Parts: sequence; C-alpha cells; structure tokens
Amino acid sequence: MFRGPRRLGHMSAGPAESERRSGPLLQHLARRMLLRSESALTPLGLRPRHLVALTVLRDSDGISQQGLAGTLQIDGTNVVGLLNDLEAAGLVERRRSPEDRRRHVVSLTAAGTKRLGEAECALADAEDDVLGALAPGERDQLYDLLRRASQGCATPCAEAAVAESPDAC
Repeated sequence: MFRGPRRLGHMSAGPAESERRSGPLLQHLARRMLLRSESALTPLGLRPRHLVALTVLRDSDGISQQGLAGTLQIDGTNVVGLLNDLEAAGLVERRRSPEDRRRHVVSLTAAGTKRLGEAECALADAEDDVLGALAPGERDQLYDLLRRASQGCATPCAEAAVAESPDAC
C-alpha cells in the first residue's frame, strides 16, 4: 500500500516489495489527469464524459443510443442526458434508424469532429503537464502497458480477485 514518504533513514533503499502497489499511484495520476483535463475542456464547453462519447462516435459509423450506453457502460437514462448536452451544442445528431423506427442512431456532426480535434489538442497539453517527468519513449511504454492492462481485465477486477482468493491481501 502507498504510505507516502518513507523515513529518512530508508529513503535510498526504495520501497519494500510489499509497498510496491500500482493502484494508489494510478489513482493519484488519474486524479491529476482528471483535474487537468477538466480545466482544459471547460473553455470548449466539454466535460471528460462528453469527450469519451465523442471519441466513441468518431470511431463508429453511427451507433444506437443503446449501443453507446453499453460501450460507455452507463445507464440508458444517463446517455440520454449526455446526448442532450452534445446535441444542444450541435456536436452530435440523433436520427431514427431506417431498420427499426424505435431506435435512434447517433452520429458525430462536422462541428463535433472539429470540437473533438480541439479537445484532443487541449488534452495533449494536459497530458504533457501530468506526465512531463517521462521521456517520450517512456510515455509510449506507459501507454502500451496501460492499454494491455485495461484489455486484460474484461470482468470487474475486484469481483474476480475476491472470487479467486478471498483471503489474499
């Protein structure tokens, strides 16, 4: 567990193996990145959740509201509110599906594509601030490791860990 600075006499030895946990460090970096991202996105009228939705929409050729809710892993009611925000700003449009008139297909508008590009530039600056201590190659390595780790945990990690070994630390 991350316990903050070690006592002065033990600083050169580094943390003991039992203290080398990535979770607290990842949470700390994620919090810093979230705060910096929110500051970068606010002038663009976006929040991080808007950015994630815009990115998913860019990477799809139109997606149903239900499909977007599933991809974002949020409740359908919440995705409606999210889309209302984006649609009011002219960044997305919802149309009835020609195959099933009960479904709405959501797609990015030209303005949404432009705003997403602006947001990605703003976030690059935020990432530079948060990860400035890493060399470009180290950032690439961190990205690759985080991507691999996120793909490797398809089921909720906490539930899987408890199921496998409830008494493990």
